[in-house]
Amino acid sequence: MKKLVTLEINGKLQELAVEPSESLLQILRKQWNLIGTKRGCDSGGCGCCTVHLDGKAVYSCMVFASSLDKHKVTTIEGLSSGNELDPLQTAFIEEDAVQCGYCTCGMIMTAKEFLAKEDRPDEEQIRHAIAGNLCRCTGYQKIVKAIKVAANR
Repeated sequence: MKKLVTLEINGKLQELAVEPSESLLQILRKQWNLIGTKRGCDSGGCGCCTVHLDGKAVYSCMVFASSLDKHKVTTIEGLSSGNELDPLQTAFIEEDAVQCGYCTCGMIMTAKEFLAKEDRPDEEQIRHAIAGNLCRCTGYQKIVKAIKVAANR
């Protein structure tokens, strides 16, 4: 039986009917067509589905949508302001920190929360912060550099 939940998604208040077993990832992609949040492992092991829940980076595949009444969700689509990209998004583009791009949105969302707490991180701190996000293509060097560039802005 579906449950009605009211939550804020990227700054817009929404009322959704969700199944008890549906994850936040599923409703973001299926009900709201917010496809920047990627489906990877469905077990919290890869990080490509990372979003912010009340300002904290979480794996959306691990959160039941039915538990989200009166919460705030921000996805990668919610970081930009109109045509103006978030500084992290810009840094990832400028530093060529994407290859296939599948992990990129989760990396950016994780880095966004991290940089809100640590404004001048070193490389070791950045690598530790993104340790829960897997990338199979880039070797992380450009990702780390992009996060450092964004932090210095």
